[in-house]
Amino acid sequence: MAHSNSKKKNRLQLLHQYYSYTGFYTFLKDALKKALPPILLVVASIVCIHYFVIDLNVALQYVIDNYSNFLVLSLFFVSESILGIIPPELFIAWSDKTDSPILYLSLIAILSYAGGIVSYFTGRASLKITSIHDYLEVRMKKHLKNARKWGGFLIIVGALLPLPFAVASLAAGMIRFEFKYYLLFGLARFVRFAIYGAAIFSLVS
Repeated sequence: MAHSNSKKKNRLQLLHQYYSYTGFYTFLKDALKKALPPILLVVASIVCIHYFVIDLNVALQYVIDNYSNFLVLSLFFVSESILGIIPPELFIAWSDKTDSPILYLSLIAILSYAGGIVSYFTGRASLKITSIHDYLEVRMKKHLKNARKWGGFLIIVGALLPLPFAVASLAAGMIRFEFKYYLLFGLARFVRFAIYGAAIFSLVS
């Protein structure tokens, strides 16, 4: 038993050394520095709108009353499939105003996961189209380089942290990261929605 624990500890130490040596921690710190300001800006904007323009609960209720749940979910799925262009937090807040908050939070978590899969296969498909492949190779050069170095761990980070999950998924597809492991690591996306859901539900309720 002691030998097993020692082996596990050594493996963790080696991983830590590898991620330190390859610059993963520096990349993570830089990525968070870039990701946090826009997120804080979105949050600050929402708070300002809530207090000075229109009550957020009223705005969300307007969406509920005037747009079908199917339309909102479809918009979210498209967004999560194309580089996550709309902050998922807005949809989490929307789900709290539906008649079944937990059900709809679960649905958007599933759609986010599915959107990541679409991005993964977009990355795989791009390898067959020279012009798209060349464009993505240029635009995503850094992401592809990092994906080749850190693989699954980068997918987990993209799924958990306020970084574009679709970008990590696209890169995983382009480097032909094994699909079954992509699906496994991508499950961390559900953890993110559970945590954010608990926080946002308490804010907008």
